[in-house]
Amino acid sequence: MGAMESLTPADPRPPSAVGHLLRTWRATRGMSQLDVALRAGFSARHVSFIETGRSQPSRQALLVLAETLDVPLRERNQLLEAGGYADAYRETPLDAEEMAPIRGMLRFILDRHAPYAAIVLDRYSTCVMGNAAADRLVDLVVDPSLVAPHANHLRLAFHPLGARRFIVNWDEVGNHLLARAERELSTPDDRRAATLLAELRGHFGPATRTAPSLAGDLLLPIHIRRGDVELRLFSAIMTLGTPRDVTLQELRIETFFPADAASDATWRRLCDAGGSTPDPAGPAPAS
Repeated sequence: MGAMESLTPADPRPPSAVGHLLRTWRATRGMSQLDVALRAGFSARHVSFIETGRSQPSRQALLVLAETLDVPLRERNQLLEAGGYADAYRETPLDAEEMAPIRGMLRFILDRHAPYAAIVLDRYSTCVMGNAAADRLVDLVVDPSLVAPHANHLRLAFHPLGARRFIVNWDEVGNHLLARAERELSTPDDRRAATLLAELRGHFGPATRTAPSLAGDLLLPIHIRRGDVELRLFSAIMTLGTPRDVTLQELRIETFFPADAASDATWRRLCDAGGSTPDPAGPAPAS
């Protein structure tokens, strides 16, 4: 709790819907009322009054507070609705006719990344688009029982029959992915996100948790070993700049690159063989 919060008398009234959302987002971001006030250009008392329902915020005030708290566009609309205002951001399905140029741009990126894997993920890491190399990479490390159109790639990584079986540095990769998922999916009142996070935490287990990866980490090294196949890759996440559409803001483009010449040669050999995977005696233990 910030220093200024203790100067505001407690209000016995329950917080308004918009006040509850703001308080929840502030707690999620680990910020005090004073932190928010200083960054938003408000007084701490004003922030407190909005949270407790003693003050009705304007539409512009809510947008400023949402920007200060780095609230995703979908949840900004929810915040505005709770305050009695119309949505500020539209949500256009990716398969809508007007999104054809966006789909074409995404397909261009995926195709030009060949022969390396690239995928487009939604807010829950469900695959919405991918290239043929991505299918080959999934086939290499994921049990066929988990593979389906538009599969969730976090589940493909964390499931006991998923990629983790063949990722030598799984502790590092798992911590990085889980930390990123917790940053992106810890949104108030999103039951689907909460269910997915609980599943991932259950698969990962508390015994192997270490300090989370830094938010500024740009490249994730991935060491794969299955039978005689050994690959050292790194992955990078790209977003679409500063979109004003909910769907576009939530898209993530994940690309994979070989980390050394030997891995590049191995990957190209797998691609030339039609993506066939080795048949090892058993999963290689992660170390």
